[in-house]
Amino acid sequence: MKPRIIAYYLPQYHPIPENDEWWGPGFTEWTNVVKARPLFRGHYQPRIPADLGFYDLRLPEVREQQAQLAREAGIEGFCYYHYWFGNGKQLLQRPFDEVLASGKPTLPFCLCWANHDWTNKTWKKGSSLRRDSMIMKMEYSMEDHVRHFQHLLPAFRDERYIRVDGKPLFAIWNPKGIPDVRAFIDLWQKMARENGLTGIHFVGYTNNAIGRTSDGKFSLWDIHQAGNLYQETLDMGFDAVSSTGLSRAQSACHGKLSLIWYHICKNSFLPTSNHTDYTRLMKHYYVEEDAWDNVYPSLFPQWDRSPRSGSRTNLLTGSTPEAFEKTMEQAFSLLKHKEPQHQIAFLKSWNEWGEGNYVEPDQKYGHGYLNAIRQAIDKAEKI
Repeated sequence: MKPRIIAYYLPQYHPIPENDEWWGPGFTEWTNVVKARPLFRGHYQPRIPADLGFYDLRLPEVREQQAQLAREAGIEGFCYYHYWFGNGKQLLQRPFDEVLASGKPTLPFCLCWANHDWTNKTWKKGSSLRRDSMIMKMEYSMEDHVRHFQHLLPAFRDERYIRVDGKPLFAIWNPKGIPDVRAFIDLWQKMARENGLTGIHFVGYTNNAIGRTSDGKFSLWDIHQAGNLYQETLDMGFDAVSSTGLSRAQSACHGKLSLIWYHICKNSFLPTSNHTDYTRLMKHYYVEEDAWDNVYPSLFPQWDRSPRSGSRTNLLTGSTPEAFEKTMEQAFSLLKHKEPQHQIAFLKSWNEWGEGNYVEPDQKYGHGYLNAIRQAIDKAEKI
């Protein structure tokens, strides 16, 4: 088998006027990263980048370096977060727009519509210059869906665009957030065919232990609802699911009451720091339904949102490249019986430094996580 690893990619590493206004001049993801401090003995913070430094994504040289590192690790391509808020309003679009216009780097790509509101808690709680909580609200309409598709058509036609079954892959972060999502999907499929494409391969990001089940009940950290949750997404018209198991695994490790208390405290002044051993948590991360042909499990290297949230966080400790490699082997075992085009795993993420969720080289592990990916792929290809 040959796993198709697609890495979620955050473009929040260059200043934009809106962030200057909301967070202060020159704000990028690095602003939070460099302010991070250890919360307890042995806590790995701050995390400092190695090869690429504190890069600026307006520089094509940086984008080329990232692509080369990804190629060497065996990653098929990047899935750029795409911030389209409606009525043609976008944010953080410059890096991808320049990749599309320039033809470089040649690394394949696709898009994930990050269709969620931005509030003054989006990047770091309590640090916004704005008093009101809503910074940028998502707005939907059928007219805007037409405009949105027309805007993305050049990307869908690009020879670098990642395809599944001949169709451009388009992921959506919040499938249930789109009013009448079935009508939206039907519209885009129709427009795709009218513009010479065979269709769009829609992928809905889905938590495997939280949400509403088909009978309308709320399944808060119910660790036995993955199949229902995946099927609900598929029934909305999606071709596949991009799954994540963090909530389920935390629930399995700590119990529901512990996590409920954490979420109550998170929005108060009570202490909330909670941490879990990475290896222990990852034993509960995947479910048997991740082996469905139309479910694409996630590769989860590490997790620590304290650069964004301070002490109000729920983080993982003990992640190492060696531990990550073992969890990838577990994920790849779920892929081996799927159709070759569907042997996809989404790496979450390439460069979410503010969430401690990245594989780019850092000062502690160097190329360790990238080497782990390469080694896990090499083993899988021999099976």
